[in-house]
Amino acid sequence: MSEPTTGRHAQPGGGAAVRPGQERFVAPLEETPLAAVDAVDESAPTGGLFAEAWKQLRKRPIFIVASLIILLLVVVSVFPSWFTSTNPRFVDLSVALQGPSAAHPLGVTRGGTDVYARLVYGARASVSVGILTTVMVVVVGGVVGALAGFYGGWLDAILSRVADIFFALPLILGAIVLLQTIRSRNVVTVALTLALFGWPQVARIMRGAVLQVRTNEYVTAAKSLGLSRMATLLRHVVPNALGPVIVVATISLGTFIAAEATLSFLSLGLPPNIVSWGGDISNARATLRTDPMILLWPSIGLSITVLSFLMLGDALRDALDPKGRTR
Repeated sequence: MSEPTTGRHAQPGGGAAVRPGQERFVAPLEETPLAAVDAVDESAPTGGLFAEAWKQLRKRPIFIVASLIILLLVVVSVFPSWFTSTNPRFVDLSVALQGPSAAHPLGVTRGGTDVYARLVYGARASVSVGILTTVMVVVVGGVVGALAGFYGGWLDAILSRVADIFFALPLILGAIVLLQTIRSRNVVTVALTLALFGWPQVARIMRGAVLQVRTNEYVTAAKSLGLSRMATLLRHVVPNALGPVIVVATISLGTFIAAEATLSFLSLGLPPNIVSWGGDISNARATLRTDPMILLWPSIGLSITVLSFLMLGDALRDALDPKGRTR
């Protein structure tokens, strides 16, 4: 340790002498070298929100289980012929209400169709409506919320009031009223109807996230370097505000699948010529007392699908929430 500095050397620029007890001890640089623990590996890749979230997710059993179930559902929806060679619309009234057998593993419906084949093909319609609705909701709600939160002012006021109007309309009730006016319904029309009443929630989440992100230092630095406001929004604000939106979108996907099943159950969703779990549940009501298993199988498929997306959303929420990661 070097000698204590006193007198004129204690003050930068040569000030007055310090009083006793106010001496400063300065060690030479060669006596305090940079330790190995303080060294920074500049060649290492920089971490980010999603990189840190992936490190957390891959260690969580709930995320792994939910991802495997969703992956299986996607494969079943895209390639249903891999899992059954039976036509789900083929009718054979001679075996109606027959129990499980080698030809019909889960039995036969009242209309003479195979329960297992309809269970497999029903996943396509339900998952397609959920994914298509979620994509439209994220795009519309994300754009509206990002513009409202970043620019503020009169644009924020107008977009927020429009979102409040749609947010006040219940999802199922609004879809029921609108779908009654549509004669030719399919996957696209049902998804558009659900998206029309579902985007305000994502818009609110995105707006709040953008309001929080736009005050960070890197946003101010980007503006000071001459980057335009739109470029700043797209390059710096939106990528760092997507975490809450991804969580809400994942949970909402399961909600939209359940909403489609509810509308089909009420005969207001997909038409009878499209195989869906909601329609099969509605058709099985007539045989609920005598053959409850016909209703049970599509109900199980629907419940597992919705539950898997809710589990995935919970895992993503814990991983993408910085406060949750520190606990």
